[in-house]
Amino acid sequence: MPIRPSKKLETFENPYSDRDYTIHIRIPEFTCLCPKTKQPDFATLFLDYVPDKLCIELKSLKSYIWSYRNKGAFHEAVTNKILNDFVHTSAPRFMRLRAEFNVRGGIYTTIVAQHLASDWTPPPLVHLP
Repeated sequence: MPIRPSKKLETFENPYSDRDYTIHIRIPEFTCLCPKTKQPDFATLFLDYVPDKLCIELKSLKSYIWSYRNKGAFHEAVTNKILNDFVHTSAPRFMRLRAEFNVRGGIYTTIVAQHLASDWTPPPLVHLP
């Protein structure tokens, strides 16, 4: 069945909820419209998160991202909106969304937004040789 743009994000049960591990997702084809000019804005999104009980299902993620294609949004607003939707849906221990927008008028924009659950402490960083 072909997918369609949708704001509905789906999740599945984290198979290793007793362990801290990071999921890295690269989304190289994000597009939305400039709210001023209505021209397309292109970005690569980098999602990093430590799941708790739920993980984001990738097919629904693709459909969710696609739903922004014809929507006008400022870079700052759309990045924070997406992060809020992801956090609301999956309640991760930690989540960071980095949006690297392509050049527009000689200016590159990168927006970084993150969430840290109040009851979670990151494990200490392990340095390897």
